[in-house]
Amino acid sequence: MKKTKYRWIIHVLFAIYMAVLFRLTILRDGFHFQNFMKYGTLNLTFFAEYIPFVRRHKWGRIFYLFGGNIAGFIPFGVYLGYRGKKIFPTVVYGFLLSLFIESMQYVWGVGISEIDDLILNTFGAFIGVVVVRIIKKIILKKSRKTT
Repeated sequence: MKKTKYRWIIHVLFAIYMAVLFRLTILRDGFHFQNFMKYGTLNLTFFAEYIPFVRRHKWGRIFYLFGGNIAGFIPFGVYLGYRGKKIFPTVVYGFLLSLFIESMQYVWGVGISEIDDLILNTFGAFIGVVVVRIIKKIILKKSRKTT
């Protein structure tokens, strides 16, 4: 009974998460309609932004960039896993969402559209759905033991 009664909370939290994600990635400072297709920056070199930080031993910045891209998409994977999506479709949806965000960053000239962000975001969605699958298996295993 409680599971269905309060299920809407999960959907509201997901909508808030998506709004925050778009605010942080696309609708941030520098987003103006007059910037449409003017200032986009594209980086197709794998992890090129990280190399200077590695050389200067800026491990905190690397962790922030690397971990932030992954962590930002874990909730997406968790939500789809909660909704019953399998791993492969969730990874594809994570990739497509990341591709949309990176494309919009380029189109609106807010931030740098990078191939490594696409990879790390997709990996975050993968982690999220795998965590849900593991938790579901643990819960299922416990419920079988009690019955």
